[in-house]
Amino acid sequence: MWHNRWTEKPSYEEALALTGLMKTLAAFNPRVAGTPPLGLDLPSSDIDILCHARDAAALAAALWTVGADWEGFTLYQWRRAPRPIIARFRAHGWAFEVFGSPEPVEMQAGWRHFMVEARLLSLGGPALRAAVMAARLGGMKTEPAFAQVLKLRGDPYAALLLLAAAPDDRLSALVAAAGFIPASRGLLAGGR
Repeated sequence: MWHNRWTEKPSYEEALALTGLMKTLAAFNPRVAGTPPLGLDLPSSDIDILCHARDAAALAAALWTVGADWEGFTLYQWRRAPRPIIARFRAHGWAFEVFGSPEPVEMQAGWRHFMVEARLLSLGGPALRAAVMAARLGGMKTEPAFAQVLKLRGDPYAALLLLAAAPDDRLSALVAAAGFIPASRGLLAGGR
């Protein structure tokens, strides 16, 4: 089933399946993050895969084996700690980025951003999603779009990381303070 609201490329799930990446990277606890699973993707969005790579050389070898022939394949490692491995390439109509760090995926900033964004969207419902998407369509990256819509102050990346550990009632209050009816109260508020 080939569908994407922007182009005639496959969905991100189909592209992932066609690459076989999740199976190839299984030993590295791969998790898909970023805008496609959130439903906030634009035509330029990529598919982000976060991995727990205790052995950077093993991840690099796995990526070379599966992806060396993909369009634009690049693989590099940061010089500073935690020295993650990053691979970028295009396959099946999508740009991909694989990020492998010695930190468990659950501790990585990218995963924590993704999880709090998913929670906020769940709590804020369609109106919050539409507002964040409007900011994205206006040229903003995902974290700054959330920060603007929710009226967060300071660095948007740091602000979202601070919210990652917040309980749902605090996130619901934040969503409500920004003018969005939290989804859990949407039926009650909308019916009166």
